[in-house]
Amino acid sequence: MADTTQAHQPALSNPVGARVRPTHTGLALFALAVGGFAIGTTEFVTMGLLPEVARGVDIDIPTAGHVVSAYAAGVVVGAPVLATLGSRLPRKTLLLWLMAGFAVANALSAVAGSYGFLMVARFLSGLPHGAYFGVGSLVAASLVPPHRRTWAVSMMIAGLTVANIVGVPVTTKLGQELGWEWPYAAVSVIALVTVAAVWRWVPWCPPDGGVSMRSELSALRRPQVWFALAIGTVGFGGMFATFSYIAPTMTELGGFSSGTIPLILALYGVGMTAGAMLAGPVSRIGLLRGITVTLGLIAVLLVLFGPAVAGAQWLALVAVFLLGLLPSVLVPMLQTRLMDVAQEGQSLAAALNHSTLNLANALGAWLGSVVLAAGLGYEWPSRIGAMLAVLGVGIALASAAAQRAGRPRHT
Repeated sequence: MADTTQAHQPALSNPVGARVRPTHTGLALFALAVGGFAIGTTEFVTMGLLPEVARGVDIDIPTAGHVVSAYAAGVVVGAPVLATLGSRLPRKTLLLWLMAGFAVANALSAVAGSYGFLMVARFLSGLPHGAYFGVGSLVAASLVPPHRRTWAVSMMIAGLTVANIVGVPVTTKLGQELGWEWPYAAVSVIALVTVAAVWRWVPWCPPDGGVSMRSELSALRRPQVWFALAIGTVGFGGMFATFSYIAPTMTELGGFSSGTIPLILALYGVGMTAGAMLAGPVSRIGLLRGITVTLGLIAVLLVLFGPAVAGAQWLALVAVFLLGLLPSVLVPMLQTRLMDVAQEGQSLAAALNHSTLNLANALGAWLGSVVLAAGLGYEWPSRIGAMLAVLGVGIALASAAAQRAGRPRHT
């Protein structure tokens, strides 16, 4: 499968003007990653506390899965809307406003006393997610030479992966001991720290005069953008169908105690961090080729996930580690692929990547709730997930075929 995206396309210029070279690139990337840490913590802690959330607002576990979907729906809506509306703002200004709104929404989640209030608060919490990662990825890519773009994006996304090693297990334990509301309050504080860090270390740069709402929307006219977004939606739906119910799957199917769930979530986070580190090296075989291979490995993993968890606890732990690793290899490659094929609509396309990933989150959580509500066991969400991952491979192959067909012939 030919994949010459990086070899034949010119290096992207800074999407907001001249390429930025701050004195402390590492601190700028760290500031962006802190925001990713806050987002990753709030996104995944709900899954680890699903039984506690269900008891806290007097609902059953399948219904509590809709709280996960509410956050994901907020990302799906917020990513394109906020990225497009903020297209004329300086990127740093937009990042500051997004994280400030994120802090407020998580504070509302912490004081939610009913299922309805919590659903609204989680939806609002998801609104800044995709736009922050999309705009932050473009800023991160502008801080380094063109050949290090995937690495820079992975370093920003590493905040999300580290959240699953530290943030999610710690806040899950906090929620188990003090109440499910406390993790959201902690995330609100971390978001305010992010505002301070971005203000201090991320360089100012003016918006590109050629960027407008119209130019951003132009990305939606490009078939390869839609292929990449479809890969994210379908391919990641499989992972989320499994991970949304990781706590009851490990206790009911794997025989783990509830007290071990924070440690299991930490292991998942270690896998995510390792995957983010591998994204740059894997991308060297070609972005589209790397995406396709990784999706195929995810499909194999999800086929084996249920039997592994039920078979032996050590196999369950290996499966959880790989469930964190493989999708995290995929995310930076998809993000860079979208930046390449979107051309002048990069901000919207980069934000839409996280919109589609959270559409996958909502889709996966919903499909998992369907099979569980039907009375099937906890081995079934991963089976549904494997089917989605296989469909993602098919979409990636179709994207490669369309790319070859559209390439000019040389005579």
